[in-house]
Amino acid sequence: MMVVVGARLVPDFGHCCIRRFRSDNGAVDHLTGVLLAARDGDRAALERFIAETQGDVWRLCRYLGDAQLADDLAQETYERAIGSIHRFRAEGSARGWLLTIARRTCADQTRRAGRRRRLDHRVAQNATAGSLDGSIVEPDPAGRIDLDDVLAHLDDDRRSAFVLTQVLGMHYDEAAEILGCPIGTVRSRVSRARADLVEMMSADQPWNEGDEAVG
Repeated sequence: MMVVVGARLVPDFGHCCIRRFRSDNGAVDHLTGVLLAARDGDRAALERFIAETQGDVWRLCRYLGDAQLADDLAQETYERAIGSIHRFRAEGSARGWLLTIARRTCADQTRRAGRRRRLDHRVAQNATAGSLDGSIVEPDPAGRIDLDDVLAHLDDDRRSAFVLTQVLGMHYDEAAEILGCPIGTVRSRVSRARADLVEMMSADQPWNEGDEAVG
């Protein structure tokens, strides 16, 4: 994936492990320091910030937004971030600040997609009126389980908590900062998301004729 900074393309160096926001002596972490330098006009720092964060941003956009639009959503995230960088005051981690913007970008895309789906549904109903079938979607004959598909069926809050902690590997307190809720709430949402995923994946397993109903 490539991200445009000005007229330049910055290559994706993949996922980088970022240190926590503040050390024991109160110093900000590396990434937050880089963003502060970028805010103060250091162009090289801005490019370094993008290179070190775009892996996480892209993954978040894939699972909270749309897998097919992940590049566009990541691009939009950085455009929003650069446009508001002057307001960054290091009151939280740079990573949390950026992923909060990415999450809001995905939420906006989801709302736009919802409006399009409602319109498409009305069009599809008109297109299939009078048909004996009435369906324009073919089932997957292989019965494969796709992570994008199962995550898409999770409640928005549970999906966000699950992706941040289980896909991006963030600490629960970092996820709580991004989601704006207590750590306990994040843990609860992740636990419920796991249960939902297990239930959905179990429901996709083929039924054996020898199985007997219980109760």
